[in-house]
Amino acid sequence: MNEEIIVAGFGGQGVLSMGKILAYAGMMQNMEVSWMPSYGPEMRGGTANVTVILSDERISSPVVNQYDTAIILNQQSMDKFENAVKPGGILLYDPNGITRHPVRKDVQIYQVEAATEASRMTTSKTFNMIVLGAYLKLKPVVTLENVVHGLKDSLPERHHHLIPVNEQALKRGMEIVKRYA
Repeated sequence: MNEEIIVAGFGGQGVLSMGKILAYAGMMQNMEVSWMPSYGPEMRGGTANVTVILSDERISSPVVNQYDTAIILNQQSMDKFENAVKPGGILLYDPNGITRHPVRKDVQIYQVEAATEASRMTTSKTFNMIVLGAYLKLKPVVTLENVVHGLKDSLPERHHHLIPVNEQALKRGMEIVKRYA
């Protein structure tokens, strides 16, 4: 198994932490893991993306130009990464703020209305966990149990009281992801 993922959106959407949690979960499953963040100097509000590679074999390079899965959270990222998904791959996106929806016919396209759903939940900071849950429904490359352990490892202890609501958000994302045309 070798899964190359790009997660891209605005800083502040939890893009980097989503990738970090995936990487932690992969390490707990004894996978080879690469986590390579990229963000502009603006941080919040600027663009951010992270490449995560999860593999059963040694990873030769963290630099990837074509991805098995692209998780897209804003229009700029859609414009930049839609064509970087390998034919037959998956493009998962939140339609909130997207003005030009994906048009490729050689990839599987899914939507998760994570922004809308997060606003209904106890805290809107669950947005990225809803998206991650949707991804794991489509590609269960790591277990939900290990993702929750990844949350514990990546969140400061003062935020551990938020783990149950984040676990709920992961499950909700699994429920609401849907195929796009």
